[in-house]
Amino acid sequence: MPVNRLDEKPLHLGLGATATVQPEFTGEMSWYEAYGERHGSDGQEGRLVSMHTFTQPWDSWEMHPAGAEVVLCVSGEMTLIQEIDGKEVRTILMPGEYAINAPGVWHTADIAKTATGVFITAGEGTEVRPR
Repeated sequence: MPVNRLDEKPLHLGLGATATVQPEFTGEMSWYEAYGERHGSDGQEGRLVSMHTFTQPWDSWEMHPAGAEVVLCVSGEMTLIQEIDGKEVRTILMPGEYAINAPGVWHTADIAKTATGVFITAGEGTEVRPR
């Protein structure tokens, strides 16, 4: 059985309890577009599982209308910022802690030093706006 790194090759969790290794992550919008083409037929039930390391605050907000997103901090410290009822709600995540972005909640993150997170995302229809 081949071994992969989640930060290099994310996973797609799909219909029928499938798990599919994805092509190497490039960070480009075209990667996400191709992901959507590969797995769009799974609709709201498909989940992208990825891991990213950050050294700076995010430069954008994002929102996932089709389902909840789990954000799990695995190292460092990240401050998840959610826009709820017009107010910013800040939640500090330490290693082993997670938070849930409910469907339709705009969110971003501040990173003080370096932090790594695992994301389980219902990506269909994701929207992004500048911070």
